[in-house]
This record gives sequence, structure tokens and C-alpha cells, in this order.
Amino acid sequence: MKTKETSNHNYPLSTSNSKLSINQWAEEDRPREKMAMQGAEALTNAELLAILIGSGSTKESAVELMKRILADCHNSLNTLGKMSVSDLCRYNGIGEAKAISILAACELGKRRQTESPEERPDLGTATRIYNHMHAVMQDLDVEEFWVLLMNQHYRLIKKVRISHGGITETSVDIRIIIREAVLANSTILAVCHNHPSGNLSPSHQDDNLTQSIRRACELMRIHFLDHVIITDGQYYSYHEQGKC
Repeated sequence: MKTKETSNHNYPLSTSNSKLSINQWAEEDRPREKMAMQGAEALTNAELLAILIGSGSTKESAVELMKRILADCHNSLNTLGKMSVSDLCRYNGIGEAKAISILAACELGKRRQTESPEERPDLGTATRIYNHMHAVMQDLDVEEFWVLLMNQHYRLIKKVRISHGGITETSVDIRIIIREAVLANSTILAVCHNHPSGNLSPSHQDDNLTQSIRRACELMRIHFLDHVIITDGQYYSYHEQGKC
């Protein structure tokens, strides 16, 4: 494929940066730093692809190189994905490894389109929390403490093990619980831990911890749904007992 020397006007770049290597650009203009600060959606296709190839050539930056390749593909990622390794390697600055990285990314994008969105379980009740976590905790011989982070519709965003401890108790840092909730943009959280002894009764420490988590959630405007104690076959819910 014959390369074009004209720039891709759909991906503007300031004249002052066009002849500099990416390392000489202002930090906020570098693709990796820009993505870290602003998110992937803020980057152009050329900038995203430049992150994959890492570097361009002695004559142009990785972004300029990818802008030129995309221009030859009529700015179509679909057309780019139809190129071969040998097609891409005709561009100065693209070797086999970089070409394979580009085509692997295109293939991943194609496969993502064919997949259905992951179904997030609804954990809006203690029974659902128990059913979801029982398989994780039923055979444990020590206590583990987990936080379940949910969106406003009680759908699970992710679950995080906060601690793994002894037979009768495990240490829990409430700051870690709140940090995980904030990082996940969670608006609702529940916590659970197991009692390997099979005794469902909450301890005095369990009561104190539950109230401390509730207060921390109130401060951060996160809804604290429940604290569920799990044994093999039964559960205790602070919410159902009116203590949460």
C-alpha cells in the first residue's frame, strides 16, 4: 500500500508538537498520560493506537505515524483491521511486532462486539447476598471479610476480600472498605463474613464493626445495605434484624 504524506485532518495536532517526539510534548498531550488523566474516551483513534505501538520513527511520532496509516484507511478502524501484517510493515516505523499488536487490538474490538454484556447479579436482599457468597465461603476454616459494591439498582459492580484471618475473628480496616467503594463509583455496599464454627450469633465485635461501617457510609453518602454473617446452610442479616 502506498503511503500518503498528508496529515489526517480529523486528528488535529498542534504545529508546535508535530515535529517533537512524544517525550518532548507537554505531559497532558502525551497519549498515556492523557488517558490516565482524562480516560480512554478523550483520546483519538490515532492516540489509542500510538499507545499500542509505543514509538514511531525518526521522522514522525507514534501518533503522527498512526494518523498517516488511518488516513490511508479512510479513517476506518474496520478497514485497518482488514490489513495484513505485511501491509502494515510497509510503513516506516512499523515492524512485525507493532503490526501484530495493531491487528490483535482490532480483533479484540471485533470479538467484543459479538459478546453480550455481562449480567450483574442483583444483591438487593440478604438471601441473594447469601446465595452469591455461600459458594465462596462455605468451606473456609478461617474467617474472611468481604465487601460487595453495587450500583444504585443493587447490581454487583465487584466484590473484594478485605481480610483473611483467624478462626474466631479477622481484622477489618474500614478505610479500605470506603476506598474500594469510592474507586468503584459504588452507591450501595454490603459486607459479609463467615463464622467457621457454624454459630450464627454476631459477636460484640461484629456489632461494633457494623455500626462503624454504617457511620462511615453515612459520612460518604453511600447506602449501607447489610452485614450478613454466613455459615454453611444459614445466614444472619443485620438488616433483617433491624440492626443496620
